Amino acid sequence: MYEQYFGLVETPFTRHIPVTHLYGAQAHEELVARMQYVVQSRGFGVVTGEIGSGKSTAVRTLLRKLDGSRYRLLYMSDANPNPRGFYRSLLEQLGLKPAFQRSDCKRQLDTALMELWETQRRQTVVVIDEAHLLSPAMLEEVRFLTNHQMDSTSPLALLLVGQPELGRKLTLQAFEAVRQRITLRFHLGGLSLPDTREYIVHHLKVAGAARPLFNEEAIRLIYQRTRGIPREVNNVCSSCLLAAFAEQKPVVDEVTVNTVKAEFPEN
Repeated sequence: MYEQYFGLVETPFTRHIPVTHLYGAQAHEELVARMQYVVQSRGFGVVTGEIGSGKSTAVRTLLRKLDGSRYRLLYMSDANPNPRGFYRSLLEQLGLKPAFQRSDCKRQLDTALMELWETQRRQTVVVIDEAHLLSPAMLEEVRFLTNHQMDSTSPLALLLVGQPELGRKLTLQAFEAVRQRITLRFHLGGLSLPDTREYIVHHLKVAGAARPLFNEEAIRLIYQRTRGIPREVNNVCSSCLLAAFAEQKPVVDEVTVNTVKAEFPEN
């Protein structure tokens, strides 16, 4: 709707932007690098962050960087699987028919992972998204998943990705055994003000903008309202462009942002 008015060839603030066109904020690049380390060391990583901070985007970036001939990614985002469903999902992603009993499924998965590692030289990477919703029983299953050949070797890397609640949950004494196996912890916060500015400029440029479409005060107000959380920045910027178009303004200014931000409640 507003794209033609502002001379854009694409919609700038959408979740469907290809990974290769995303703005590489320092924190996001650091997170991807650390996840790569977990993969290469066949470790156990825990990544936390607010809703919309870019955790799933980082996982997408990681996937793009992994050599498909050397790695096999298994991804789960079930809100709260039971242990049997957990193993069944992983086995089905490997193209195997799961056994009926949970214990049989676990042995079947262990065998499949070791076969991939020993005969095909492919390492499995298991990513569990929305991991803050895992039950205590499921967190124990996650720990068991890291047990291979009496801890002498592991054919997989494991990443738990979730909201800050996940980090708080893992501090409980009940999860001491899980916590001891974690080799990496990373919390992804919002963008800084300079990164928020560069994020907005970058996404507009990718969409074809030939000139600045947000003035400096508008960007500062957007940062204050969104705390630099990329998904919230996207939402506010989109609404601002739509409002500026409706008023036939050449750029988004502080008046436009103040009008629009009433649509987005304070956090």
